[in-house]
Amino acid sequence: MMDLDLRGKRAVVTGASLGIGEAVVKMLAEYGADVSFCARNSEAVDKLSSFGTKNGSIKGFIADMGNKESTDSFIESVQVDGPVDILVNNVGASPSRNFLYMKDEDWQQLHELNLLSAVRCTRAFLPNMREKKWGRVVMVSSSAGKYPNAALIDYGTTKAAMISMSKSLAKKYGSDGVLINSVLPGLIHTAMWERAATEIAEATGGKKEDVIKNNGSSVPVGRYGTSEEVASLITFLCTNAASYISGTSIEVDGGQSGHI
Repeated sequence: MMDLDLRGKRAVVTGASLGIGEAVVKMLAEYGADVSFCARNSEAVDKLSSFGTKNGSIKGFIADMGNKESTDSFIESVQVDGPVDILVNNVGASPSRNFLYMKDEDWQQLHELNLLSAVRCTRAFLPNMREKKWGRVVMVSSSAGKYPNAALIDYGTTKAAMISMSKSLAKKYGSDGVLINSVLPGLIHTAMWERAATEIAEATGGKKEDVIKNNGSSVPVGRYGTSEEVASLITFLCTNAASYISGTSIEVDGGQSGHI
């Protein structure tokens, strides 16, 4: 019988106002974890914090993870409640931009949000995991980190870096009982993807509806994925049932990567 019980574990999820992050918070709590999360939107924080769960608990914080001071403040607030066992680095943005017109500031801003937030949180929470000889870190990367797309060049670069970081850290800290993996969502119907489809359409002179339709038809299972399907894998990786899985990058894309 699989051990999926997360009671007694403290989890942190970054970027949980919508989509995958929100689904992960709810699912971890349903399996018994006490979950702290952050979002920039106070309404989203209040809404998710009030989500009813019979097993774990949910506590939200307002934070802008693209800002070092705000990220540090979030980390300090979480640490007040004690050591963290599980970290899901989920926060991120996926703008669609033309490489030749991107400024240094555009690259720097996305690296702060997508990559350095994960670096800072992992660096802060990893020592306690090592001390307890038990920990889970999941990097929510993207298929764009493995299969380049010129329209998402800066996004893909940050996500590729997350995959590399997770593999490097998994190799170094696996003997300490800390398992580190990355999850690579493909076409998942989230608000972020809606925005990305709009930006791609604007950049190519097409229509958002056509971008969504064309991309959806490319998925072998014939549909977009859901946030809950990605959250199911992430939650599994955080449990004792996944105790021999580390250093992997798992694609959740309906089989699309097999046809690229």
